[in-house]
Amino acid sequence: MTWQPTASIEQLKKRSQWLKDLRAFFYARSVMEVDTPILSSAATPDLHLQSLKTLVQVPGIKDKQPYFLHTSPEYPMKRLLCAGSGDIFYLGKVFRDGDLSPRHQVEFTLLEWYRLGFDLTDMMAETAALIQLIIGSRPTQMLSYEQAFRQYAGVPSIHVASAEECRQCLARHQIPAVIGVDKEDKVLWEQLILTEVIEPLLGQNAITCLFHYPARDAALAEISKTNPQVALRFEIFVEGMELANGYQELQNSDGYRDRFEASLADRVQHGAESVPVDRHLLDALKEKGLPQCSGVALGVDRLFMLASKQNNIESVIPFGLGNA
Repeated sequence: MTWQPTASIEQLKKRSQWLKDLRAFFYARSVMEVDTPILSSAATPDLHLQSLKTLVQVPGIKDKQPYFLHTSPEYPMKRLLCAGSGDIFYLGKVFRDGDLSPRHQVEFTLLEWYRLGFDLTDMMAETAALIQLIIGSRPTQMLSYEQAFRQYAGVPSIHVASAEECRQCLARHQIPAVIGVDKEDKVLWEQLILTEVIEPLLGQNAITCLFHYPARDAALAEISKTNPQVALRFEIFVEGMELANGYQELQNSDGYRDRFEASLADRVQHGAESVPVDRHLLDALKEKGLPQCSGVALGVDRLFMLASKQNNIESVIPFGLGNA
């Protein structure tokens, strides 16, 4: 009976309470909840994020206009920060096309928040505290990207390692070879080590904060002033599953424009559809500027999966895509 919810009513009662708990966490810290638009005339240019697009009949305009369902509330939240909002959080739906598996839904619940004056360490600590609120007390492990490659993959200095060293590492761990790609594509082999060797081992009996990703993977994070090889970015893993992705936020408006343009060029190179960038955000950054802050986005449904000891997101949401 496809009309039935994918989660039990008992599970949905737990979900309701956990959503209250998440909001209470921020209200207790005087962080303001914001309700940003789901539809936008712009989309994220990130190659790895596919936006859903629809057409809107705007009064006064003959042809329907393309709009995108947001993959994250990041851009309007940063406009609010530029306008002087102070600390803010969003808890609601986002959409990412092409993701459907036991750990992914096209439509899912995201928690995103920004804290003024927080550095990377502050943000990792607060994110771990919020996760503990839902899944219970666990140790927190702080692990740099380079340390993770050394400890879990046996690669002593990943930032200077060669493609050959990465391929040898994959062979040692019996990861099947990828056919038809450039043998000297170090970034590809490094990413395979991360996803196939390291990530499954992270967050076992702990909340692992993996930080200082390579500068090339900065997205919209600041680059470290003491080590330009790394970005002030982190991800959090529990039981081998990524839960959160955060930054010490880039403030430079020209830096945003440059990174957007680089992402658009990357899309062209890989044959992906180009998308309009958020000019409103660029204007806000240029005219007012982003205050020094850190931000993080956390997958709420995944967090609830862990708390419920479930192995499929559909077990903790009312309806999955198949019976929506």
